[in-house]
Amino acid sequence: MRDVLSTGVATSIGSLPHTDPDAATTAVLEHHPALPAAPQLPARSAREGMISQGAHGIGGVTVLDDGTLRVDAEAVASGLAEGVPVDGSLRAPEHGGLLRFLERITGRRTPVKVQLTGPVTLGLALARAGVPCRPAFAVAADAVQVRSRAVLDQVARHAPGAPVVVFLDEPSLAVVEHPGFPLPPHAVVDMLTAALASLHGAAATGIHCCGPTRWSLVLEAGPDILSLPVALADGLEPAPLGAFLSGGGWVAWGAVPTDAPVSDDVSFLWRRLLGVWSDLVRGGCPSLPLRERALITPACGLAGHGRTQAERTLALVAQLGDRVREQATSRRLTIGA
Repeated sequence: MRDVLSTGVATSIGSLPHTDPDAATTAVLEHHPALPAAPQLPARSAREGMISQGAHGIGGVTVLDDGTLRVDAEAVASGLAEGVPVDGSLRAPEHGGLLRFLERITGRRTPVKVQLTGPVTLGLALARAGVPCRPAFAVAADAVQVRSRAVLDQVARHAPGAPVVVFLDEPSLAVVEHPGFPLPPHAVVDMLTAALASLHGAAATGIHCCGPTRWSLVLEAGPDILSLPVALADGLEPAPLGAFLSGGGWVAWGAVPTDAPVSDDVSFLWRRLLGVWSDLVRGGCPSLPLRERALITPACGLAGHGRTQAERTLALVAQLGDRVREQATSRRLTIGA
């Protein structure tokens, strides 16, 4: 990962409000040239939403044009029992943003980022749609592994020289400690670990959750990158985070809020990030890796924003990334590195 990730690199979570895949691709390539994230465009097609993307191709599951799922629970269970493979093909209704992005980066040799619906979130969605829990999570795990291979293969066809950073999007990790959650913690870790292992060939892997969760569970699964909003950093334990960073891990700090309008003044966001880092250092997290192994992203996806605000957010992320890089460089010079 030494040549793939670097201090302060800016990227995004994936979803954008654009309806034109070309315009979305242009935005991420211009604002985040070092690590552009393949756009996910649910406003272009509801079938390009996170759950729709993850669920299409599963036997017994039909993704409707409004993005909802129609499920034949018996067909899902029997397909799983009989070993019927998930269809991993990437089609325009569900992956229009990704496919156009890949066309535009043909021949690229520098890193790109893609994202996939995580197995815990997909399994919970299938369970809520009527599939019994055991087959729901089992087929979700299969689907993520199949889709992982398909996405990595597609990137390799278009840009075989480009390192690929892959995030698993796992918003449902925010409810893993709810009394009614259908999996025990160790099973959640096992699912995440297996999904990350299926990404063999990726240059780096990450897990993103935009809600409060037990971050220790996420770290236990073994991602290269932990992705979370800055606003949730008070749930991090400084010592385990320090061990993760010192062992080569990275944090993608969701430093630009996505739940409220954001001004063009980057100074407040920068001071807030520095405040979070100061608190972690006081708690025992080592300062140097905390600053040097930092990426910058929006707090979450941007599909719910207007196009102008979304692109302003991408620009702010890039500006914050520059500050992180400048601060880390100044610190190295100060201590004689």
